[in-house]
Amino acid sequence: MLIDSHCHLDFPDFRGEQEDVITRARAAGVKGMLTICTKLGDAGAIRELARAHDGIWCSQGVHPHEAEHAAAITAADIAALAKDPKVVGIGETGLDFYYEHSPRDIQERVFRAHIQAARQTGLPIIVHTRDADEETVAILEEEQAKGAFAGVIHCFSAGAAVARSALSHGMYISFSGIVTFKNAAAVREVAREVPLERLLVETDAPYLAPVPMRGKRNEPAFTAHTAAFVAELRGLDIDELARVTTDNFFTLFAKAERAGLPA
Repeated sequence: MLIDSHCHLDFPDFRGEQEDVITRARAAGVKGMLTICTKLGDAGAIRELARAHDGIWCSQGVHPHEAEHAAAITAADIAALAKDPKVVGIGETGLDFYYEHSPRDIQERVFRAHIQAARQTGLPIIVHTRDADEETVAILEEEQAKGAFAGVIHCFSAGAAVARSALSHGMYISFSGIVTFKNAAAVREVAREVPLERLLVETDAPYLAPVPMRGKRNEPAFTAHTAAFVAELRGLDIDELARVTTDNFFTLFAKAERAGLPA
């Protein structure tokens, strides 16, 4: 059994196909999925999607691309969205200085509001970071010093310093299909070194399909390919990797109920 710890089932790429996508995931052994909020306008629909299915949970938050459209958001606003029983995480949030769809100062302000909400709710924060390693580390260090919070660096593609900082504060590292890419040697090195008890797998579907599905629309069923790759990378049996990452998911996202998984 596997859990896709980060996907976007509400995205237009899956419109009209959500039930088929979920069915294919179950058939591939992916029994649980965490579908992620990226903008406030989609928050309600994402909650409804999660409520409609056993073994699907959701997060609430604002992606750094969308931060400019939610510049005034507060921790209290985010915490209020997270009261639903199916909401098990805060985010995704963070910094993206590659595209810079939102000004950097606004991205940082919104990121810190999410961190405060994570503290207030006790829910883990889901961190997106791209081309912002130093700034991400600085914010994590500053904010952890103010008060501990749980979380995950999702779709890991950063440098080792980001992993070290996150791990030093008990956070998790999640690997997507990127780890299978030919030019991702640095990501694979981190994947070899992350303690097993801090390791997660994900798709970030509909993006970043892993080898051998590269070039296709990604979907939660493909978690199995990434998990198999990481298992081989670490010299583990796939069943062991699946067991460990599933246990880790329910440890981090403690509000999610394992009993709610479909048979």
